[in-house]
Amino acid sequence: MKVTAFNGSPRENGNTALLLRTVTDVLNEHDIETEIVQVGGERLRGCAACMNCKKNRDGHCAFTDDPMNTYIDRMRESDGIIIGSPTYFSNVTAETKALIDRAGYVSLANGRMLERKVGAAVVAVRRAGSIAVFDAINKLFLINKMIVPGSIYWNLGIGREEGEVKQDEEGLRTMRELGEQMAWLLPRLRD
Repeated sequence: MKVTAFNGSPRENGNTALLLRTVTDVLNEHDIETEIVQVGGERLRGCAACMNCKKNRDGHCAFTDDPMNTYIDRMRESDGIIIGSPTYFSNVTAETKALIDRAGYVSLANGRMLERKVGAAVVAVRRAGSIAVFDAINKLFLINKMIVPGSIYWNLGIGREEGEVKQDEEGLRTMRELGEQMAWLLPRLRD
């Protein structure tokens, strides 16, 4: 089994990455292979609504001038997908939004190819807006008929400066529990 986590923060080692590693560390303890893919900071184009993914039906975005199709391939190869984003003006980062829109549309255009995979949103926030980010990511999962596990709270951690989220004990506990829930769920979906 494999879970791929996408870090939508331009900070490779910031709070979002720390939260994602907290989840993936738990998954690794349960012998689930994980990978964290750095999306934030990449130059990703948004969806152009060209409809070529629907016309081509090849499981890829028609645009090939950025790494989006590698991200889509990683999603297809994974049993679980985690998307993490910091909160930017009460929403996801531009790179995360591009990932959601393009991968989501490609999935829908190709018979909901992400269906029945496990999906989880992870959010880093300074103060407000995290629920909008959590909601934006989960909408990708839900429209694609993915399975979204719960935790002990919304999957968010509070911190502004790099590493500050380590002080959010409840946020870290929430991430560990999310990892446990995913580790419990993933093998059951294989049966």
